[in-house]
Amino acid sequence: MRTSVSSVTINASLRAVWAALTDAAYVARWQYGSVLSTDWRVGGPIRFSTQWQGETYEQWGTVLAFDEPTLVRYSLYAPRPDLVDVPENYFTMTYELKGEVDTTTVIITQSDPRVPSASEGEHDEDSNEANPVLLALKDVAESISGN
Repeated sequence: MRTSVSSVTINASLRAVWAALTDAAYVARWQYGSVLSTDWRVGGPIRFSTQWQGETYEQWGTVLAFDEPTLVRYSLYAPRPDLVDVPENYFTMTYELKGEVDTTTVIITQSDPRVPSASEGEHDEDSNEANPVLLALKDVAESISGN
């Protein structure tokens, strides 16, 4: 299983970053216009829907953890022609928030059982400075916070 970990420190309050991660209106701003549908109930459904070049793309899964304002975890299935919709083809997204006085660090862990890692137990560290999704999340959260 490949596990990749990314992090970003945001000049915004824990509450502002939490809103950016969980409020559908804000999620659309940093997730390429994706429409988020969920009530964040553990065990309940989650769905992302995006329009691109006239096509609709969807991912769906289950909310696995929701501990406001510090932890969100969900599974997701990203369909493709060679992939069957079965639990072993779902990846897991985890967002952990750690707040300081004027900043919040977000640690994002993606675990994908379909992709082997170089060595079992190793984690891939993603380049945060070039990650457009992390930069967009940072921009949205800081705009909410007024920074």
